[in-house]
Amino acid sequence: MNSPLSPDAPGALLPTIPEYITVHLGSPQSNARNVTVPFREYIANVASSEIFPTWPEAALRANILAQISFALNRIYTEFYPSRGYDFDITNSIANDQSFVDGREIFDNINEITGDIFDNYLVRQGFVEPLFATYCDGIEVTCPGLSQWGSVTLAERGLTPYAILQNYYGNDIDIVTDAPIENATQSAPSVPLRLGARNNDVRTVQVRLNRISENYPSIPKISTIDGIFSYDTEESVRQFQRVAGITEDGIVGKATWYAILFYYNAVKRLNELDSEGLTLFDVTQELPEVLRRGSRGNPVENLQYYINYLSDFYSSIPPVERDGIFGPSTEAAVIDMQNTFGLTPDGVVGEDTWNRMYNAYLGIVSTIPPEYSESAAIPFPGVILRTGAEGEEVSVLQRYLNRIGEVYGEIPSVNVTGYFGNQTASAVSAFQELFGLTLTNGVVDAVTWNEIGRVFDDVTSSDRLAEGQYPGFPVE
Repeated sequence: MNSPLSPDAPGALLPTIPEYITVHLGSPQSNARNVTVPFREYIANVASSEIFPTWPEAALRANILAQISFALNRIYTEFYPSRGYDFDITNSIANDQSFVDGREIFDNINEITGDIFDNYLVRQGFVEPLFATYCDGIEVTCPGLSQWGSVTLAERGLTPYAILQNYYGNDIDIVTDAPIENATQSAPSVPLRLGARNNDVRTVQVRLNRISENYPSIPKISTIDGIFSYDTEESVRQFQRVAGITEDGIVGKATWYAILFYYNAVKRLNELDSEGLTLFDVTQELPEVLRRGSRGNPVENLQYYINYLSDFYSSIPPVERDGIFGPSTEAAVIDMQNTFGLTPDGVVGEDTWNRMYNAYLGIVSTIPPEYSESAAIPFPGVILRTGAEGEEVSVLQRYLNRIGEVYGEIPSVNVTGYFGNQTASAVSAFQELFGLTLTNGVVDAVTWNEIGRVFDDVTSSDRLAEGQYPGFPVE
Protein backbone atom coordinates (compact mmCIF):
# COMPACT_ATOMS: atom_id res chain seq x y z
CA MET A 1 0.00 0.00 0.00
CA ASN A 2 2.91 2.39 0.63
CA SER A 3 3.50 4.48 -2.48
CA PRO A 4 6.86 4.16 -4.28
CA LEU A 5 6.74 7.96 -4.60
CA SER A 6 8.03 8.38 -1.09
CA PRO A 7 8.11 11.90 0.38
CA ASP A 8 11.79 11.19 1.03
CA ALA A 9 12.56 10.96 -2.70
CA PRO A 10 15.50 13.31 -3.38
CA GLY A 11 15.27 16.26 -5.72
CA ALA A 12 11.49 16.50 -5.87
CA LEU A 13 8.95 18.88 -4.36
CA LEU A 14 6.55 16.34 -2.89
CA PRO A 15 3.52 16.86 -0.63
CA THR A 16 4.05 17.39 3.07
CA ILE A 17 1.64 17.63 5.98
CA PRO A 18 1.17 21.26 7.04
CA GLU A 19 1.30 22.14 10.70
CA TYR A 20 -1.69 24.44 10.26
CA ILE A 21 -4.52 24.98 7.79
CA THR A 22 -6.54 28.18 7.27
CA VAL A 23 -10.28 27.59 6.88
CA HIS A 24 -12.73 30.13 5.47
CA LEU A 25 -16.01 29.82 7.40
CA GLY A 26 -18.33 30.17 4.43
CA SER A 27 -18.45 29.95 0.67
CA PRO A 28 -15.33 31.24 -1.12
CA GLN A 29 -16.86 34.61 -2.09
CA SER A 30 -18.59 35.23 1.25
CA ASN A 31 -17.47 37.88 3.69
CA ALA A 32 -16.80 35.31 6.40
CA ARG A 33 -13.87 35.10 8.75
CA ASN A 34 -10.89 32.75 8.51
CA VAL A 35 -9.64 30.48 11.28
CA THR A 36 -6.23 28.85 11.40
CA VAL A 37 -6.06 25.54 13.24
CA PRO A 38 -3.59 22.64 13.49
CA PHE A 39 -4.05 20.29 10.53
CA ARG A 40 -4.60 17.28 12.77
CA GLU A 41 -7.29 19.16 14.69
CA TYR A 42 -8.93 20.20 11.41
CA ILE A 43 -9.17 16.59 10.15
CA ALA A 44 -10.63 15.41 13.47
CA ASN A 45 -13.21 18.20 13.28
CA VAL A 46 -14.16 17.33 9.68
CA ALA A 47 -14.45 13.64 10.54
CA SER A 48 -16.59 14.40 13.60
CA SER A 49 -18.81 16.60 11.42
CA GLU A 50 -19.07 14.29 8.40
CA ILE A 51 -19.32 10.74 9.79
CA PHE A 52 -20.62 8.86 12.83
CA PRO A 53 -18.32 7.59 15.59
CA THR A 54 -20.39 4.39 15.87
CA TRP A 55 -19.37 3.23 12.39
CA PRO A 56 -16.97 0.24 12.06
CA GLU A 57 -13.36 1.29 12.44
CA ALA A 58 -12.48 0.23 8.88
CA ALA A 59 -15.14 2.63 7.54
CA LEU A 60 -13.93 5.42 9.81
CA ARG A 61 -10.32 5.00 8.66
CA ALA A 62 -11.31 4.88 4.98
CA ASN A 63 -13.38 8.05 5.29
CA ILE A 64 -10.71 9.92 7.26
CA LEU A 65 -8.04 9.01 4.68
CA ALA A 66 -10.29 10.41 1.95
CA GLN A 67 -10.81 13.60 3.98
CA ILE A 68 -7.06 14.01 4.54
CA SER A 69 -6.30 13.49 0.87
CA PHE A 70 -9.02 15.95 -0.21
CA ALA A 71 -7.64 18.68 2.06
CA LEU A 72 -4.03 18.06 1.05
CA ASN A 73 -4.97 18.28 -2.62
CA ARG A 74 -6.41 21.73 -1.96
CA ILE A 75 -3.23 22.77 -0.15
CA TYR A 76 -0.66 21.18 -2.47
CA THR A 77 -2.19 22.65 -5.63
CA GLU A 78 -2.80 26.01 -3.87
CA PHE A 79 -6.33 25.86 -5.20
CA TYR A 80 -7.56 28.96 -3.40
CA PRO A 81 -4.36 31.08 -3.32
CA SER A 82 -4.13 30.65 -7.11
CA ARG A 83 -7.56 32.32 -7.27
CA GLY A 84 -6.48 35.23 -5.10
CA TYR A 85 -7.90 34.02 -1.77
CA ASP A 86 -6.04 34.13 1.54
CA PHE A 87 -7.12 30.72 2.84
CA ASP A 88 -6.50 27.03 2.10
CA ILE A 89 -10.02 25.61 2.16
CA THR A 90 -13.62 26.52 3.02
CA ASN A 91 -16.15 24.83 5.27
CA SER A 92 -18.79 25.04 2.55
CA ILE A 93 -19.88 21.48 1.75
CA ALA A 94 -20.82 22.68 -1.74
CA ASN A 95 -17.12 23.33 -2.34
CA ASP A 96 -15.14 21.45 0.27
CA GLN A 97 -15.69 19.66 3.59
CA SER A 98 -17.76 20.33 6.66
CA PHE A 99 -15.90 22.05 9.49
CA VAL A 100 -17.68 23.40 12.56
CA ASP A 101 -15.52 25.86 14.45
CA GLY A 102 -15.31 24.90 18.14
CA ARG A 103 -17.29 21.68 17.88
CA GLU A 104 -16.78 18.65 20.14
CA ILE A 105 -14.44 15.96 18.78
CA PHE A 106 -15.37 12.30 19.32
CA ASP A 107 -12.74 10.34 21.23
CA ASN A 108 -12.37 7.39 18.87
CA ILE A 109 -12.23 9.69 15.82
CA ASN A 110 -9.61 11.83 17.54
CA GLU A 111 -7.55 8.70 18.24
CA ILE A 112 -7.77 7.42 14.65
CA THR A 113 -6.94 10.87 13.28
CA GLY A 114 -3.85 11.06 15.45
CA ASP A 115 -2.76 7.72 14.04
CA ILE A 116 -3.18 8.48 10.31
CA PHE A 117 -3.25 12.28 9.81
CA ASP A 118 0.17 12.08 8.10
CA ASN A 119 -1.04 9.56 5.49
CA TYR A 120 -2.75 10.35 2.20
CA LEU A 121 -3.91 8.76 -1.06
CA VAL A 122 -2.18 8.97 -4.44
CA ARG A 123 -2.81 7.50 -7.84
CA GLN A 124 0.03 5.11 -8.68
CA GLY A 125 2.76 6.93 -10.63
CA PHE A 126 1.48 10.35 -9.62
CA VAL A 127 2.62 12.78 -6.95
CA GLU A 128 -0.28 15.00 -5.91
CA PRO A 129 -2.68 13.87 -3.17
CA LEU A 130 -5.72 12.27 -4.75
CA PHE A 131 -8.70 14.60 -5.02
CA ALA A 132 -10.74 12.07 -3.07
CA THR A 133 -14.28 13.25 -3.64
CA TYR A 134 -17.00 11.66 -1.51
CA CYS A 135 -20.67 12.06 -0.56
CA ASP A 136 -23.15 10.41 1.79
CA GLY A 137 -24.32 7.96 -0.88
CA ILE A 138 -28.00 8.28 0.08
CA GLU A 139 -29.22 11.83 -0.41
CA VAL A 140 -26.33 12.66 -2.73
CA THR A 141 -24.37 10.34 -5.02
CA CYS A 142 -21.02 11.12 -6.65
CA PRO A 143 -18.18 9.39 -8.55
CA GLY A 144 -16.12 9.03 -5.36
CA LEU A 145 -16.57 7.36 -2.01
CA SER A 146 -20.04 6.67 -0.61
CA GLN A 147 -19.90 7.28 3.13
CA TRP A 148 -22.80 4.99 3.99
CA GLY A 149 -21.65 2.53 1.38
CA SER A 150 -18.29 2.32 3.15
CA VAL A 151 -20.13 1.17 6.26
CA THR A 152 -21.69 -1.73 4.37
CA LEU A 153 -18.31 -2.73 2.96
CA ALA A 154 -16.69 -2.55 6.41
CA GLU A 155 -19.42 -4.76 7.83
CA ARG A 156 -18.58 -7.29 5.13
CA GLY A 157 -15.00 -7.38 6.48
CA LEU A 158 -13.20 -5.20 3.93
CA THR A 159 -10.10 -3.38 5.09
CA PRO A 160 -9.82 0.42 4.81
CA TYR A 161 -7.53 0.02 1.76
CA ALA A 162 -9.96 -2.37 0.06
CA ILE A 163 -12.85 0.00 0.75
CA LEU A 164 -10.91 2.86 -0.85
CA GLN A 165 -9.98 0.69 -3.85
CA ASN A 166 -13.64 -0.14 -4.31
CA TYR A 167 -14.41 3.55 -4.92
CA TYR A 168 -11.21 5.02 -6.34
CA GLY A 169 -9.82 2.04 -8.27
CA ASN A 170 -7.11 -0.54 -7.77
CA ASP A 171 -4.36 1.85 -8.87
CA ILE A 172 -4.24 3.86 -5.63
CA ASP A 173 -1.57 3.81 -2.97
CA ILE A 174 -1.37 5.16 0.56
CA VAL A 175 1.64 7.34 1.36
CA THR A 176 2.48 6.89 5.04
CA ASP A 177 4.48 8.98 7.51
CA ALA A 178 4.68 12.04 5.27
CA PRO A 179 6.91 14.77 6.75
CA ILE A 180 5.29 17.62 8.64
CA GLU A 181 6.42 21.11 7.61
CA ASN A 182 5.22 24.67 7.85
CA ALA A 183 3.29 25.39 4.67
CA THR A 184 4.30 28.49 2.71
CA GLN A 185 3.03 29.98 -0.50
CA SER A 186 5.08 28.87 -3.48
CA ALA A 187 5.43 32.21 -5.29
CA PRO A 188 9.10 33.24 -5.42
CA SER A 189 10.09 36.13 -3.16
CA VAL A 190 11.97 37.78 -6.03
CA PRO A 191 10.29 38.10 -9.47
CA LEU A 192 11.70 35.81 -12.16
CA ARG A 193 13.10 37.56 -15.21
CA LEU A 194 15.75 37.26 -17.92
CA GLY A 195 18.94 35.82 -16.45
CA ALA A 196 17.35 34.00 -13.52
CA ARG A 197 18.40 30.40 -13.04
CA ASN A 198 16.69 28.32 -10.38
CA ASN A 199 14.06 25.68 -9.72
CA ASP A 200 11.23 28.22 -9.79
CA VAL A 201 12.14 28.99 -13.41
CA ARG A 202 12.06 25.27 -14.19
CA THR A 203 8.59 25.04 -12.61
CA VAL A 204 7.37 27.90 -14.79
CA GLN A 205 8.80 26.22 -17.90
CA VAL A 206 7.12 22.89 -17.14
CA ARG A 207 3.78 24.56 -16.50
CA LEU A 208 3.86 26.85 -19.54
CA ASN A 209 4.75 23.99 -21.87
CA ARG A 210 1.77 21.99 -20.60
CA ILE A 211 -0.55 24.99 -20.79
CA SER A 212 0.56 25.59 -24.38
CA GLU A 213 -0.98 22.25 -25.41
CA ASN A 214 -4.39 23.79 -24.68
CA TYR A 215 -3.38 27.32 -25.72
CA PRO A 216 -1.27 26.90 -28.88
CA SER A 217 -0.51 30.63 -29.16
CA ILE A 218 1.90 30.20 -26.23
CA PRO A 219 5.24 29.09 -27.73
CA LYS A 220 6.94 25.98 -26.39
CA ILE A 221 10.12 26.40 -24.37
CA SER A 222 12.67 24.21 -26.12
CA THR A 223 14.66 23.14 -23.06
CA ILE A 224 13.38 22.63 -19.50
CA ASP A 225 16.49 23.57 -17.54
CA GLY A 226 15.62 26.31 -15.07
CA ILE A 227 17.31 28.97 -17.22
CA PHE A 228 15.23 32.10 -17.88
CA SER A 229 16.42 32.83 -21.40
CA TYR A 230 14.71 34.60 -24.28
CA ASP A 231 12.41 31.72 -25.21
CA THR A 232 11.08 31.57 -21.64
CA GLU A 233 10.51 35.32 -21.65
CA GLU A 234 8.54 35.14 -24.90
CA SER A 235 6.44 32.26 -23.56
CA VAL A 236 5.70 34.26 -20.40
CA ARG A 237 4.72 37.31 -22.45
CA GLN A 238 2.32 35.34 -24.60
CA PHE A 239 0.80 33.68 -21.55
CA GLN A 240 0.24 37.10 -20.02
CA ARG A 241 -1.58 38.15 -23.21
CA VAL A 242 -3.80 35.06 -22.98
CA ALA A 243 -4.50 35.61 -19.28
CA GLY A 244 -5.15 39.34 -19.71
CA ILE A 245 -2.52 40.46 -17.19
CA THR A 246 0.32 42.96 -17.46
CA GLU A 247 2.57 41.88 -20.32
CA ASP A 248 6.14 42.42 -19.12
CA GLY A 249 7.77 39.00 -19.50
CA ILE A 250 8.42 38.91 -15.75
CA VAL A 251 6.99 36.29 -13.40
CA GLY A 252 5.89 38.13 -10.29
CA LYS A 253 3.33 36.86 -7.79
CA ALA A 254 0.32 37.64 -9.99
CA THR A 255 1.77 35.89 -13.04
CA TRP A 256 3.02 32.96 -10.94
CA TYR A 257 -0.45 32.25 -9.58
CA ALA A 258 -2.13 32.87 -12.93
CA ILE A 259 0.17 30.22 -14.43
CA LEU A 260 -0.65 27.87 -11.56
CA PHE A 261 -4.39 28.47 -12.02
CA TYR A 262 -4.25 27.60 -15.73
CA TYR A 263 -1.93 24.64 -15.07
CA ASN A 264 -4.23 23.13 -12.45
CA ALA A 265 -7.14 23.56 -14.84
CA VAL A 266 -5.60 21.95 -17.94
CA LYS A 267 -4.26 19.02 -15.90
CA ARG A 268 -7.51 18.70 -13.90
CA LEU A 269 -5.50 18.40 -10.69
CA ASN A 270 -8.59 19.21 -8.63
CA GLU A 271 -10.69 16.47 -10.16
CA LEU A 272 -10.90 12.76 -9.49
CA ASP A 273 -9.78 11.92 -13.05
CA SER A 274 -6.70 14.15 -12.83
CA GLU A 275 -4.06 13.95 -15.54
CA GLY A 276 -1.67 13.75 -12.61
CA LEU A 277 1.73 15.14 -11.66
CA THR A 278 4.78 12.97 -12.28
CA LEU A 279 8.18 13.21 -10.66
CA PHE A 280 9.43 15.07 -13.74
CA ASP A 281 6.82 17.77 -13.14
CA VAL A 282 8.04 18.51 -9.62
CA THR A 283 11.77 17.77 -9.88
CA GLN A 284 14.12 20.25 -8.23
CA GLU A 285 17.34 19.87 -10.22
CA LEU A 286 19.29 22.99 -9.28
CA PRO A 287 20.96 23.59 -5.91
CA GLU A 288 18.97 26.03 -3.82
CA VAL A 289 22.05 27.44 -2.09
CA LEU A 290 25.81 27.41 -2.57
CA ARG A 291 27.96 27.10 0.53
CA ARG A 292 31.29 25.79 1.82
CA GLY A 293 31.83 22.38 0.19
CA SER A 294 29.74 23.05 -2.95
CA ARG A 295 31.46 22.22 -6.22
CA GLY A 296 30.98 22.37 -9.93
CA ASN A 297 29.77 24.70 -12.63
CA PRO A 298 27.43 26.80 -10.41
CA VAL A 299 30.34 27.61 -8.10
CA GLU A 300 32.56 28.50 -11.05
CA ASN A 301 29.90 30.90 -12.30
CA LEU A 302 29.67 32.42 -8.82
CA GLN A 303 33.43 32.93 -8.82
CA TYR A 304 33.23 34.61 -12.24
CA TYR A 305 30.74 37.17 -10.91
CA ILE A 306 32.80 37.78 -7.76
CA ASN A 307 35.94 38.40 -9.81
CA TYR A 308 34.17 40.77 -12.19
CA LEU A 309 32.67 42.76 -9.32
CA SER A 310 36.04 42.89 -7.58
CA ASP A 311 37.27 45.19 -10.39
CA PHE A 312 34.62 47.73 -9.38
CA TYR A 313 34.29 47.19 -5.61
CA SER A 314 37.53 47.39 -3.66
CA SER A 315 35.84 45.66 -0.73
CA ILE A 316 35.28 42.46 -2.75
CA PRO A 317 38.47 40.40 -3.25
CA PRO A 318 39.05 38.23 -6.35
CA VAL A 319 39.14 34.45 -5.98
CA GLU A 320 40.55 31.54 -7.93
CA ARG A 321 37.97 30.26 -10.43
CA ASP A 322 38.29 26.56 -9.67
CA GLY A 323 34.68 25.52 -9.11
CA ILE A 324 35.36 24.76 -5.43
CA PHE A 325 33.55 26.67 -2.68
CA GLY A 326 36.45 26.75 -0.24
CA PRO A 327 37.55 29.17 2.51
CA SER A 328 38.66 31.92 0.11
CA THR A 329 35.37 31.87 -1.81
CA GLU A 330 33.44 31.87 1.46
CA ALA A 331 35.45 34.87 2.68
CA ALA A 332 34.82 36.71 -0.60
CA VAL A 333 31.10 35.98 -0.34
CA ILE A 334 31.05 37.41 3.19
CA ASP A 335 32.84 40.55 1.97
CA MET A 336 30.35 40.83 -0.88
CA GLN A 337 27.42 40.44 1.52
CA ASN A 338 28.85 43.15 3.77
CA THR A 339 29.32 45.39 0.73
CA PHE A 340 25.67 45.00 -0.28
CA GLY A 341 24.23 45.20 3.23
CA LEU A 342 23.22 41.52 3.45
CA THR A 343 23.56 39.07 6.33
CA PRO A 344 27.23 38.01 6.17
CA ASP A 345 26.81 34.26 6.55
CA GLY A 346 28.96 33.13 3.62
CA VAL A 347 26.03 31.25 2.08
CA VAL A 348 24.79 32.16 -1.39
CA GLY A 349 21.03 31.87 -1.29
CA GLU A 350 18.42 33.66 -3.37
CA ASP A 351 18.94 37.11 -1.86
CA THR A 352 22.73 37.05 -2.15
CA TRP A 353 22.69 35.67 -5.69
CA ASN A 354 20.14 38.22 -6.90
CA ARG A 355 21.95 41.15 -5.29
CA MET A 356 25.25 40.04 -6.84
CA TYR A 357 23.64 39.37 -10.21
CA ASN A 358 21.84 42.73 -10.30
CA ALA A 359 25.07 44.54 -9.44
CA TYR A 360 26.78 42.73 -12.31
CA LEU A 361 23.95 43.61 -14.73
CA GLY A 362 24.16 47.23 -13.65
CA ILE A 363 27.76 47.31 -14.80
CA VAL A 364 27.56 45.36 -18.07
CA SER A 365 24.26 46.94 -19.19
CA THR A 366 26.22 50.00 -20.26
CA ILE A 367 28.17 47.91 -22.79
CA PRO A 368 26.27 47.54 -26.10
CA PRO A 369 25.92 43.89 -27.17
CA GLU A 370 27.52 44.39 -30.56
CA TYR A 371 30.55 42.96 -32.25
CA SER A 372 33.77 44.69 -31.32
CA GLU A 373 37.10 44.30 -33.07
CA SER A 374 38.97 45.65 -30.07
CA ALA A 375 37.99 43.15 -27.36
CA ALA A 376 35.27 40.66 -26.44
CA ILE A 377 32.44 42.13 -24.40
CA PRO A 378 31.67 40.72 -20.94
CA PHE A 379 29.01 38.09 -20.39
CA PRO A 380 25.71 39.86 -21.18
CA GLY A 381 24.02 38.45 -18.09
CA VAL A 382 21.53 36.17 -19.84
CA ILE A 383 22.40 32.50 -20.25
CA LEU A 384 22.16 31.56 -23.91
CA ARG A 385 20.97 28.19 -25.18
CA THR A 386 18.81 26.56 -27.81
CA GLY A 387 15.85 28.78 -28.59
CA ALA A 388 17.50 32.09 -27.65
CA GLU A 389 17.34 34.98 -30.11
CA GLY A 390 18.92 38.41 -30.20
CA GLU A 391 22.04 40.44 -30.79
CA GLU A 392 23.86 38.61 -28.00
CA VAL A 393 23.46 35.38 -29.99
CA SER A 394 24.82 37.09 -33.12
CA VAL A 395 27.84 38.26 -31.13
CA LEU A 396 28.40 34.72 -29.84
CA GLN A 397 28.18 33.30 -33.36
CA ARG A 398 30.72 35.82 -34.66
CA TYR A 399 33.10 34.98 -31.84
CA LEU A 400 32.81 31.25 -32.52
CA ASN A 401 33.36 31.71 -36.25
CA ARG A 402 36.49 33.80 -35.70
CA ILE A 403 37.84 31.24 -33.24
CA GLY A 404 36.98 28.46 -35.69
CA GLU A 405 39.27 30.03 -38.29
CA VAL A 406 42.17 29.08 -36.02
CA TYR A 407 40.77 25.98 -34.33
CA GLY A 408 39.29 23.76 -37.04
CA GLU A 409 37.58 21.52 -34.48
CA ILE A 410 34.94 24.21 -34.00
CA PRO A 411 32.39 24.15 -36.85
CA SER A 412 31.32 27.42 -38.43
CA VAL A 413 27.79 28.69 -37.85
CA ASN A 414 25.47 31.01 -39.71
CA VAL A 415 25.24 34.40 -38.03
CA THR A 416 21.45 34.57 -37.71
CA GLY A 417 20.91 35.73 -34.13
CA TYR A 418 19.04 32.48 -33.46
CA PHE A 419 20.56 29.86 -31.16
CA GLY A 420 19.80 26.55 -32.86
CA ASN A 421 21.40 23.10 -32.91
CA GLN A 422 24.23 24.36 -35.12
CA THR A 423 25.28 26.94 -32.53
CA ALA A 424 24.85 24.47 -29.68
CA SER A 425 27.18 22.02 -31.47
CA ALA A 426 29.80 24.72 -31.94
CA VAL A 427 29.58 25.66 -28.26
CA SER A 428 29.95 22.02 -27.19
CA ALA A 429 32.96 21.62 -29.50
CA PHE A 430 34.53 24.71 -27.94
CA GLN A 431 33.89 23.46 -24.40
CA GLU A 432 35.39 20.07 -25.18
CA LEU A 433 38.45 21.57 -26.88
CA PHE A 434 39.22 23.95 -24.01
CA GLY A 435 38.39 21.59 -21.15
CA LEU A 436 35.22 23.26 -19.89
CA THR A 437 32.29 21.51 -18.25
CA LEU A 438 30.01 20.22 -21.02
CA THR A 439 26.61 21.88 -20.64
CA ASN A 440 24.71 20.58 -23.67
CA GLY A 441 25.60 23.72 -25.56
CA VAL A 442 24.45 26.17 -22.87
CA VAL A 443 26.53 29.36 -22.68
CA ASP A 444 26.78 30.56 -19.08
CA ALA A 445 29.16 33.14 -17.64
CA VAL A 446 32.08 30.71 -17.51
CA THR A 447 31.73 29.54 -21.12
CA TRP A 448 31.16 33.07 -22.44
CA ASN A 449 34.20 34.34 -20.57
CA GLU A 450 36.40 31.60 -22.02
CA ILE A 451 35.05 32.17 -25.53
CA GLY A 452 35.82 35.86 -25.08
CA ARG A 453 39.34 35.14 -23.85
CA VAL A 454 40.13 32.89 -26.81
CA PHE A 455 38.52 35.37 -29.20
CA ASP A 456 40.80 38.09 -27.86
CA ASP A 457 43.81 35.81 -28.33
CA VAL A 458 43.06 34.87 -31.93
CA THR A 459 42.21 38.46 -32.92
CA SER A 460 45.29 39.98 -31.32
CA SER A 461 46.96 40.18 -34.75
CA ASP A 462 44.00 42.22 -35.97
CA ARG A 463 44.76 44.95 -33.48
CA LEU A 464 47.98 46.62 -34.65
CA ALA A 465 49.75 49.56 -33.24
CA GLU A 466 50.80 52.37 -35.53
CA GLY A 467 53.75 51.30 -37.67
CA GLN A 468 53.02 47.56 -37.41
CA TYR A 469 52.57 45.76 -40.73
CA PRO A 470 51.86 42.02 -40.61
CA GLY A 471 53.84 39.90 -43.02
CA PHE A 472 56.63 42.35 -43.73
CA PRO A 473 60.09 42.54 -42.09
CA VAL A 474 60.71 45.64 -40.04
CA GLU A 475 63.97 47.40 -41.08
